[in-house]
Order: sequence, then structure tokens, then C-alpha cells
Amino acid sequence: MTTKPNPSRWKKGESGNAAGKPKGSGRLQAIREQLADDVPEILAALSAMAKQGDPQAARLILERVLPPLKPEECPTPIVLPDGTLTAQGRAVLAAVAAGSLAPMQGAALLGAIGTLGRIVEIDELATRIEKLEAQHGNT
Repeated sequence: MTTKPNPSRWKKGESGNAAGKPKGSGRLQAIREQLADDVPEILAALSAMAKQGDPQAARLILERVLPPLKPEECPTPIVLPDGTLTAQGRAVLAAVAAGSLAPMQGAALLGAIGTLGRIVEIDELATRIEKLEAQHGNT
């Protein structure tokens, strides 16, 4: 009869091969080293393609070189009217159109107003169902 080796032979955080494989010794590192000499030529060709109007080349360069733009903070808080959700949505659109609210922030606010609209709709439907059940004696 053979016995299985104990799967918990090594303690947590302990290695059976402390020397292990040295960092940077894998296939990916070897590929990087092979391409290292060609990088300037590749970048020049990619840059030339972008300058000739290749949108994929331009996007690749810009995404790798320039950090993505973060939305600016709203300098002054927007005050939404107490009226309907439609009126609030129109106020957001007006603020975006006037430049006092960034488009990304406007889109986020409109999404939140839309979500609130769905919540209000569910609440109203639940109230109507409760009233109907009370009228018909179904509980």
C-alpha cells in the first residue's frame, strides 16, 4: 500500500526551492532583450504611420505615452431644482451646455437621475399594488 505525500509539507510562505528561478530568466524576458535593439526603429515607424493618419498607430502611441485625462473637479456645486426628475435632467444638460459642468460629470449625474427615476417608479408601483390589494382584501 502506497501513501500519498503530505500536501502541507511546506509551511505557508516557505519554498521547497529557496534559490528558485532567478527573476528575468523566463521567455518573456528573452523576447524583451531581443527586441530592445529594435525599439527605436519600431517607434519611428509607428510614429510615421500615426503622422500619415493611421488612427490605430496614433492611439497606441498616445495611450502609452500620455496619461489619460482625469475629469476636472466641478468648481462650483450644481444646484438641481426640487421639481421633477425631468427638470433636474434639463438642469444638468444646461450646466454642461454652459460649460459649468464637465460632460463626463453631466453624464454621471444623468445616469444617477435615471437610476433614481427607476427607484421612484418601483416605489410608486409597490404603493399602487398595496392599495389595490387593500381594496380587494388580498393580503
